[in-house]
Amino acid sequence: MADRRLQVFHTVARMLSFTKAADTLHMTQPAVTFQVKQLEEQFNTRLFDRTHNRISLTEAGMVVYEYSERIISLYTEMSNRVGEMTGDLRGHLLIGASTTIAEYMLPRLLGDFKMKYPDVQVRLHVGNTDKIVHMIEDNSIDLGLVEGVVTNKSLATLKCCMDSMIVIAQPDHALGLHESVSAQELLDYPFVSREEGSGTREVTMEYLHQAGIDTDDLHITMELGSPEAVKGAVEGGLGVAIVSEATVLKELALGTLLARPLSPALARPYFFVYQKQKFRSLVMDEFLEFAKERCSKDMLAMPVRREV
Repeated sequence: MADRRLQVFHTVARMLSFTKAADTLHMTQPAVTFQVKQLEEQFNTRLFDRTHNRISLTEAGMVVYEYSERIISLYTEMSNRVGEMTGDLRGHLLIGASTTIAEYMLPRLLGDFKMKYPDVQVRLHVGNTDKIVHMIEDNSIDLGLVEGVVTNKSLATLKCCMDSMIVIAQPDHALGLHESVSAQELLDYPFVSREEGSGTREVTMEYLHQAGIDTDDLHITMELGSPEAVKGAVEGGLGVAIVSEATVLKELALGTLLARPLSPALARPYFFVYQKQKFRSLVMDEFLEFAKERCSKDMLAMPVRREV
């Protein structure tokens, strides 16, 4: 960006937070404050009102924000057009991913993308599905990759691939005698669940609801914030759990967990999420195409292992 001050101002105005803007821009908060102050001195007016540790845009600030949106969008579009002409792909891409995807799918995908496009700088934010959707809504990130269904009509979704969901338990668990596990049978055992806002939890509860199960009847022993925590709890004998098959391949190979498919089977889609009205950069378009091709080929298409 030719005018760094305008970019910093735009980020602060979008988030209405100097602290969050500093984190997003990888700057110190004093540096962010300095850049905004310089812009205010240029226009000889305050752009933000500061009251009770909160900030809001002044009337002049709202005008500058409106124009900065257009300027930044045009600058991005110009860079992309020139990049298309020269075949030179460079720039920044802010991606958000839900925990399961970020831990088990994206590292390899981002590594391969970086090898192909070394001049593209990718930054990854990790959170549950609800958090990533909120970051898309407030323009904190360019693109999200989530497990749950997105209901916001202002956001566009694009299916990436399907993910198989399975039941896991300790290797010597009684479920080892079963070929598969029904929703009703889950009520017979303590259950380890993901936290509220997790895409895994949402798809699990919907599956049980469709099977006629009152989810209040589940004997939930723990609610945990990551696949690793869920696996640890199951290995420790605290219950059974429903997880993505991609998260337990190592444990199944080592024999530290037992896995059984659900009956009927349960699979969920992974979705790309982005703003419908936001200009899509060449970098973002290229990453979408790259990711879709990789997802469809080999990211999660692995059968459930029945051995212990």
